[in-house]
Amino acid sequence: MIITGSRKGIGRFLAEYYLEKGITVIGCSRSESDLKHEHYEHYCLDVSDEKAVQKLVRETVKKHRKIDYLINNAGIASMNHSFLTPLSIVEKMFKTNVFGTFLFTREAGKVMSKNKFGRIVNMTTFAVPFKLEGEAVYAASKAAVTVMAEALAREYAIYGITVNTVAPPAVQTDLIAHVKKEKMDKLLQRQAIHRFGEAKDVANTIDFFLRDESALVTGQTVYLGGV
Repeated sequence: MIITGSRKGIGRFLAEYYLEKGITVIGCSRSESDLKHEHYEHYCLDVSDEKAVQKLVRETVKKHRKIDYLINNAGIASMNHSFLTPLSIVEKMFKTNVFGTFLFTREAGKVMSKNKFGRIVNMTTFAVPFKLEGEAVYAASKAAVTVMAEALAREYAIYGITVNTVAPPAVQTDLIAHVKKEKMDKLLQRQAIHRFGEAKDVANTIDFFLRDESALVTGQTVYLGGV
């Protein structure tokens, strides 16, 4: 299994969670990870760096011969009014959220196609259906991820590969650490279930997508918390 953005937050939880299930996990982030496990390998890279992504996938296949699962977890957010959002932030967000997801999906998909099996899970956000003000660029980047998954699900189906998307509810990670409490309370009230989610809720949904019995489930998005 490859998990992007595995150094902290939901990605770190997922890495530890699947290691406990006996799955070999290859993780990556921009910085070194302190996660130590005999079946965990970590790469330091930018997910939008095409050559670095290809190198990770190539070395993974050389050592483990296949890739069964890919979780495109790496993502960044910026919550500003559009008037206050510089182009550099827009570019950075699309590079990480969209380009990174595409590159890992493309490269892992090539490997999975040879074995006629694969499960790819992307991460989106409730900011897409809620059209959250102050998150226009973030929502747009994640909307791209969602639509891309729906299209790739059709491209990859012939190879036995499913492509699905999970939208975590508000989870207390670094991604929302600097959001004011009043704003978070307001966002929680917009969900059908008015509370923070937990990483285990995300893992539960991913588990469903990864199951052998979910071979007919593809091109779907699950919004945890309800939209």
